[in-house]
Amino acid sequence: MQNPPPLTDDDLMRLQALLDALPAPLQPMDVSALDGYLCGVLLQPRAVPATRWLPHTTDLDGQAAPPGPAHDELLALVQRRHAELDTAIGARQWFDPWIYQLEGDASPGECVLPWSAGFAAAMELFPEMMALDKPELVEPLALLFMHFDPADLEDADALIAVIETLEPPADMAEAVQDAVRALMLIADVTRPRATPLPRRRPGIRPPKRRPR
Repeated sequence: MQNPPPLTDDDLMRLQALLDALPAPLQPMDVSALDGYLCGVLLQPRAVPATRWLPHTTDLDGQAAPPGPAHDELLALVQRRHAELDTAIGARQWFDPWIYQLEGDASPGECVLPWSAGFAAAMELFPEMMALDKPELVEPLALLFMHFDPADLEDADALIAVIETLEPPADMAEAVQDAVRALMLIADVTRPRATPLPRRRPGIRPPKRRPR
């Protein structure tokens, strides 16, 4: 079966609009956090069934969203992005994470933080990967968690020690590249390929403004 087409910019804006329209008390992620969350789901050592990860895309606590055409459309868009990321990570191919330049003078680390928070949410909900005793995971996880306040990283002395050796990204392009490189390094541990392939690294496109 052919994979669904990647999401377009219009699809991305539509997805954000559908997330924004979810009623209280639901607490959905925005598209950047959602993207990090999906990456965290896909990097688990065992595949997470959609019945477990999908409810958290419309509410952090997994509360059920109202059924209807809008809900079906939202889930279809999320599943398309999940399939797109699954293909890229499985093939170790570059992809554009949904990391955006924030308004004002936000630093690259501050711009990556919403995406990293989504990744961290997946680690909390599905802790199997973080429970692995694999030293190879420490450096890439440090790249992803370096944007958090150290006080928010509990029982993570080894991780914090590596974070303290890292230089913050100089610009958005470097921040985005660090995030994708970290994901691929984690995938080498949790989703090893029988025959490793060289990773494609096309030019990095400048990050776009957050969809509204």
